[in-house]
Amino acid sequence: MKKIYCAGIILLTSIMSCKQQDVLTREEVMAVINRFDEGWKNKDARVVDSVLSQQYIYFTQSGYTFDRASLIQTADSSIYLLQTMERQEFTIQLEGNTAVVNTVWKGKGTYHGQEFDDNQRCSITIVKNDGQVKILSEHCTPIN
Repeated sequence: MKKIYCAGIILLTSIMSCKQQDVLTREEVMAVINRFDEGWKNKDARVVDSVLSQQYIYFTQSGYTFDRASLIQTADSSIYLLQTMERQEFTIQLEGNTAVVNTVWKGKGTYHGQEFDDNQRCSITIVKNDGQVKILSEHCTPIN
């Protein structure tokens, strides 16, 4: 009976350790943000798509939302053209498999024919599940 009990404990322990939550690292956070930005710089919707969670949502400055499909479509579209962009001032808050990133995004370009010159503070939520690091949401607010 002791052998069965010990085997059960060992089996349960190994199952529990396999089910542990993924732990997200700062390096993974920076890598996914850099890949996202490269996708935008190169107008590569495939790259942008690859780093977004299936549940991705963007909260707009005007209080609306922009879904994943719309964002990917915009990344590949001629309605959105970037001349320059850069990201600065990273602060990363990690909690298990989740990160909230505070950063400043600066970009110049055109959107629907209107020129923009943005200087925005952005909050990006990143998650890691089953070894996959994805951007779950983003919200940017103009810095005045």
